[in-house]
Amino acid sequence: MLEEQRNTSTKMDERFQHGNTDEDMMAKGAIIQRDGTYAIAPHIAGGVITDFNMLRKMADVAEKYGCAAMKVTSSQRIAFVGLQKEDVDSVWNELAMEPGAAVGLCVRSVKFCPGTTFCRLGQQDSMGLGSRLDKKFHGMNLPSKFKIGISGCSNMCMDSMQIDFGAVGTPKGYKIYVGGNGGRKPRLGDLLAEEQTPEQVEETLDKIIDYYKASAKTNERLGRFIDRIGLENFKEEVLSHQVH
Repeated sequence: MLEEQRNTSTKMDERFQHGNTDEDMMAKGAIIQRDGTYAIAPHIAGGVITDFNMLRKMADVAEKYGCAAMKVTSSQRIAFVGLQKEDVDSVWNELAMEPGAAVGLCVRSVKFCPGTTFCRLGQQDSMGLGSRLDKKFHGMNLPSKFKIGISGCSNMCMDSMQIDFGAVGTPKGYKIYVGGNGGRKPRLGDLLAEEQTPEQVEETLDKIIDYYKASAKTNERLGRFIDRIGLENFKEEVLSHQVH
């Protein structure tokens, strides 16, 4: 089962181009490093670990296979850095974890903060919403890379205005931002809707994903797609017939 999950979550979209041509290793969730070794990053939804034996196992495996480092990533994962190519399969088998979608034209990450579960500043249950979105969208193939950030309050710890789809908790519900990205041409997200329930956030993301899949060009980030078609046209398409 875990082998099937790895193959599904790391399957490369045929349109994806990358400097590393070793597609077999990329399909295993292994990314080549400067020195020719590899890094892998098991998926940890929201970066939340409640089974502490998982951490012990990760540390034991890293030590056994001589990792150069374990790196906490911006996508709320713990990467194993400095693996030998011939050890990658064994490491995955011993970890028995699903890979994070670190490369490819897909939903790379669904980040979410502690929200009302743990944080005294939380206004909404970002962990609950983020967990559902992670299960539904993580690794899904899309025209370009796509990142999701769910913040429980207006401090926006999950960079909700700087990534493709963001939701920000307020006392009256969520604000939704779309089209943010970093990179060489940074773009802040546009405010799409306010006072949204968790169900409306999920419904809107469903519509965005469907519309984006059908209409965007290959390697066109959501923000560039919005710029091309116009924000008002985008709003009309994804907010029509919203359930209240």
